[in-house]
Amino acid sequence: MGDYSTTAVRGWGLAEAYRHDQKKMLSSKRECVVWSRENMGMSPAGTQGADENTESDWSLDSRSSELMGSSAQDLGAIALPATPLFGTDGIRGRVGELLSVPLALQVGFWTGLVLQTKSGASAPVIVGQDSRNSSDMLAAALCKGLATAGLEVWHLGLCPTPCVAYLTSINNALGGVMISASHNPPEDNGIKIFGPDGAKLPQLLQQQIEAGIRSAERFPDPHNALGRYYTRPELVGDYVESLKKPFSKTLNLQGMRIVLDLAWGAAVGLAPTVFRQMGAEVICLHDQPNGDRINVNCGSTNLAALQVAVQQHSGSLGFAFDGDADRVLAVDDQGRAVDGDYILYLWGQTLNTEQQLPGQLIVSTVMANLGFERAWEKLGGRLIRTPVGDQYVQAEMLRTGGMLGGEQSGHIFCPHYSVTGDGLLTALHLAALVKRAGSSLSELVDQSFQTYPQLLRNVRVEERDVRMNWQQCEALQSAIFQAEAAMGGQGRVLVRASGTEPVIRVMVEAEDAELAHHWTKQLVLAVQKYLKAS
Repeated sequence: MGDYSTTAVRGWGLAEAYRHDQKKMLSSKRECVVWSRENMGMSPAGTQGADENTESDWSLDSRSSELMGSSAQDLGAIALPATPLFGTDGIRGRVGELLSVPLALQVGFWTGLVLQTKSGASAPVIVGQDSRNSSDMLAAALCKGLATAGLEVWHLGLCPTPCVAYLTSINNALGGVMISASHNPPEDNGIKIFGPDGAKLPQLLQQQIEAGIRSAERFPDPHNALGRYYTRPELVGDYVESLKKPFSKTLNLQGMRIVLDLAWGAAVGLAPTVFRQMGAEVICLHDQPNGDRINVNCGSTNLAALQVAVQQHSGSLGFAFDGDADRVLAVDDQGRAVDGDYILYLWGQTLNTEQQLPGQLIVSTVMANLGFERAWEKLGGRLIRTPVGDQYVQAEMLRTGGMLGGEQSGHIFCPHYSVTGDGLLTALHLAALVKRAGSSLSELVDQSFQTYPQLLRNVRVEERDVRMNWQQCEALQSAIFQAEAAMGGQGRVLVRASGTEPVIRVMVEAEDAELAHHWTKQLVLAVQKYLKAS
């Protein structure tokens, strides 16, 4: 066993060892460390004078029992919210508040038990992470929890969320876990869990994991199961090849100048490489992993820098990813934003021409613009709306057999090519359809549809219980009813609590822009007043 693994068990703990040997881990192809439920942070038995380059097992002694009790008490002190831990995209929150090392350890352990119980087989769990400062720490704790449950852990290191999902689906893994808060600011983080098929873990299994965390007054008694930990960054290459495979014999992007905003996040190493290998000239923004700056005034949540860069460099188009690259938004050659509605419309046309869009069906959410819906219907297509959240879109696609779906925010799903939403894959396909069309993205957008004025405002509400139970506020409900009645059939209102951020989202859409502005302002004021928002 190498320096990393021996350091981890001899007093530092996994998190410190991970940070200490991060560079070694990245260069190592399959270095292994073994844990069992007996050695959660405890000294190994029988290791004095052991060869540090050999694999060792660990057993429980009296001192370990005392430490196990101490660890259990610490874990039992986790402050859990009254509302469910799992939101629309896993567990997400502020690090040091909701997200902590003890919680990640418990999530890892209970995820391991639930996945083993569901599968009944022995297989690895694949773990990836984004570039946040807290991701090393949380990934280390989560991996330790999985190994404590007796599982084999394959840690990819820095990679996009769709990479974890894809590799989980092709490696007969029990499941996958991604440490990321997606588009959230640097101080947040999250835990996303995937089943063996690479899809988000079903709600029932999420509930079983949460039930275990909430019911455990102390960490479960130790057993003899041994867990193993491997660093496997070389597997990311398999994901890269899967992205290029649909185009390898039919298309290249030569002659296209593509600007990429990588948001200081998980796509910094992969996206430029893939586009260059496809023949494009690539210009990059925010292209180093930076845990202090991930998603800050950049990426898919802020297109301003990309819009300027596309015009400055006379780009063919640009793409902006979020922190874990599971979503993407585009900018056309005129510097205009191209959101998920346009991407769905354009890709839907292509799939329909290729007879790969059953029933001309697209699945989107309640946020989809009315202009998009009516234009798609004029082509003979059908749009089904779901609640906001990629899990709802995917569930409806599964129910209806839909082969294209997504969200206005840039989560796009196409089962022909991917098991989950994939920003990099979506960007490649959008670039490909522009190339094949022989025209610019701006021309394709102009020929598609005109959006209705739609305004979205986020109102920060820090108190989680207030935010998640906002529908019980009668005064706010009355304000919403007043807005809907005033607009009649000329517009619509959507107010909801975000499942990923501490905000209430207020959306107003109307045929008349002035009407949309007026009622957006009134409803934001109502949320601030009645929910005591900041």
